[in-house]
Amino acid sequence: MSDDHIYNVLFLCTGNSARSTLAESILNTEGKGHFRAFSAGSYPKGQINPWATKTLDALGYPSSGFSSKSWDVFAEPGAPQMDFIITVCDDAAGEVCPVWPGHPASAHWGIEDPSTVEGSELDKARAFAQTARYLKNRIMLLVNLPIASIDRLALEAHLQEIGQMEGSTSPVKAE
Repeated sequence: MSDDHIYNVLFLCTGNSARSTLAESILNTEGKGHFRAFSAGSYPKGQINPWATKTLDALGYPSSGFSSKSWDVFAEPGAPQMDFIITVCDDAAGEVCPVWPGHPASAHWGIEDPSTVEGSELDKARAFAQTARYLKNRIMLLVNLPIASIDRLALEAHLQEIGQMEGSTSPVKAE
């Protein structure tokens, strides 16, 4: 991997309607020129959660042109080859994924699903804003990793470490 390479990142979630879409938009903005993000789901809901769109708008990120799609789209011939596969929900992390061409580096960045929050409009807005903040914090660390100068094992260790940041739904592994 070199400095002038544009890295393809696929964010996976079960429904591909909230977290993975937020991550796709945030990385495409924050990593522009160095990263190209995509999102997909194992069981796509078929539409983007309206709160995801509202949250992206409120934060100044692109919010249109997204679709809820199956991860199978990215395992087909002619699909972009991924450099990174990042699961953002615990369900998708435990599922049997397609075989990804090129053996991309992978990590799990589990974050609670904001679309399951019950309550007022304010409660839902807060949940989506918090999810977006957790994702942006992780994405900014990814964008600033010296990817071209570290080996694959170190890269995957960094990716896993990023996934353990505040808001993680993944249990911390004992050393």
